[in-house]
Amino acid sequence: MTGLFVGWVLTLLLHPPREAEMSERMAPPGWQGNFWGPEATKARHEGRMPPIVATPHMARWDQWGRKVLRDGDIVFRLGDARLARGYFKISKFLARASNSQFSHTGVVAIEEEGPVVYDTTRTGVARQPFCVWILDNVGSIGVKRLRPEYREAIPRVLAYSRKVFNEQVPFDYDLEPDDQKLYCVEMTEKSFRAAGIVLSQPIHLGDMERASEFPLQMFGLRLASKYISEHPVTFDSLVYFPGNERHGIWSARQLMTVVPPTFAPGYPDKSETAANSRVTESPAQAGAEKGSAPAGAQPAADTRPGSRT
Repeated sequence: MTGLFVGWVLTLLLHPPREAEMSERMAPPGWQGNFWGPEATKARHEGRMPPIVATPHMARWDQWGRKVLRDGDIVFRLGDARLARGYFKISKFLARASNSQFSHTGVVAIEEEGPVVYDTTRTGVARQPFCVWILDNVGSIGVKRLRPEYREAIPRVLAYSRKVFNEQVPFDYDLEPDDQKLYCVEMTEKSFRAAGIVLSQPIHLGDMERASEFPLQMFGLRLASKYISEHPVTFDSLVYFPGNERHGIWSARQLMTVVPPTFAPGYPDKSETAANSRVTESPAQAGAEKGSAPAGAQPAADTRPGSRT
């Protein structure tokens, strides 16, 4: 029995899970910098770097995005970002502790190659085709859109997203409230605030709806932060969240739901049928107000108090 345990431990140490998400793995071996930053994006457009080759799976997501997404939409997903050599699933932990279906948000823009998502990654602010961005989803997706009376602000929302992309504002591991660094939900919130729209208020990390259910993870997060962050996070740190119907960006009164929380992993090996991009048109959708979730996808679990995600 002891030998089996030692073998198991050695296997974990010698073959840890991969920290990199799917979109990060698309960078060629040895790549340095932001593969989805302005320099690499410009080089691909000018033919100095190979273009992104879409698999049939990605092509279906691209088709779906072209039918459903509009300028200024907010896309939500459950990411698979990890710490501690891949062992600590930080995205899933934060989603569960905040009682949300999501860990991640991005801002959509319809550009030359179709829908792209402005977002932040560990290497800086990114601009990814939607069919690439969705590959990092391991659970539910969702889409929100400004209500008609607020849509005149969309150009200013996108201007801010493009500004921090071109400036390559670094990722905010410290979850600080200033604008020197940004994490994904913070960037989304501040893109809309730059246009005069306050979507949500940050909450104390220790006040997440289900934080008390994860005492070890909460303690571990705070402890690890002391070693990797210039300004370690505490339970009093104010943080923006994707949220649910009661808090976070999802709950914003200025937004309408285009796609409700829907289980549709972007990983081809997780759910090939979930990403089938056939869209059932309805009168509301034809007016670009509602979008069907991908065929084969399933409604996500409830996030009401007492529910379990």
